[in-house]
Amino acid sequence: MTAEVGRSGRRCAVLGSPIAHSLSPALHQAAYGVLGLDWSYDRYEVSEADLTGFVAGCDASWRGLSLTMPLKVAALALGEVDPVAAQAGAANTLVWEPEGRRVLFNTDVAGLVWALTRAGVARLPRVTILGAGATARSTLVSVSQLGAGTVTVVARTPSRAEPLQVLGAELGVTVDVQQWAAPLPLADALLNTAVAGAADTLAGAAAASAPLVFDAIYDPWPTPLALAATAAGRTVVSGLDLLVGQALRQLELMTGSSVDPDVLYAAGRAALAARVGD
Repeated sequence: MTAEVGRSGRRCAVLGSPIAHSLSPALHQAAYGVLGLDWSYDRYEVSEADLTGFVAGCDASWRGLSLTMPLKVAALALGEVDPVAAQAGAANTLVWEPEGRRVLFNTDVAGLVWALTRAGVARLPRVTILGAGATARSTLVSVSQLGAGTVTVVARTPSRAEPLQVLGAELGVTVDVQQWAAPLPLADALLNTAVAGAADTLAGAAAASAPLVFDAIYDPWPTPLALAATAAGRTVVSGLDLLVGQALRQLELMTGSSVDPDVLYAAGRAALAARVGD
């Protein structure tokens, strides 16, 4: 597949708002170096209102886009939608196929399954998810693939979790909704999908409720939730683990090749360390 899309001159980027924090350029450029691809990967501040115009303005040199918040739902209108993205109701990857078709994918689902499996997870019958947005939808699809039967969604606005109950019924998962407050139910894993800082008030209760804790945040790290989970002796999976897992799938979709995950981890950690140095 790499030969089909060319080994030089192709363009990729990550879009979102805000976007300055994204580690995706560091990860993808490191992969291109290992793969011997003379490709570029940039970042662009793009709002939901500007997304369609940006994509329409991309010429034949473009191969793919990574899409982060708040673009994951709006992206579904940009082309053909892969079944996983359709199920999750969110797309984080756009790929221009050689014939010019635009196809939307969700690599967050596979990326989280990869990250949790890497942490030693084989099955997660009971799960708690903090948050009820687009990332929570992808997370629900991911844990359903790991055998989740009961999922408790903890939401600041419980009505926002109603679509997750509908999705849960489609997946064969019972989804209960709880107000954003302690105590939290005991579970096999707790996964935080809320924005940075939102879970701080629940950090202690969250760490006490499950042997494995995932926090989608990777900068700043460690988060209060990660610190509480570590202090409690829990297994901690970070947003960097998810970022690496979903980037591996994006690289396969965009370049047709794969790289050692350690290449991406090293690039991500180096970029984070440089920010601390600044």
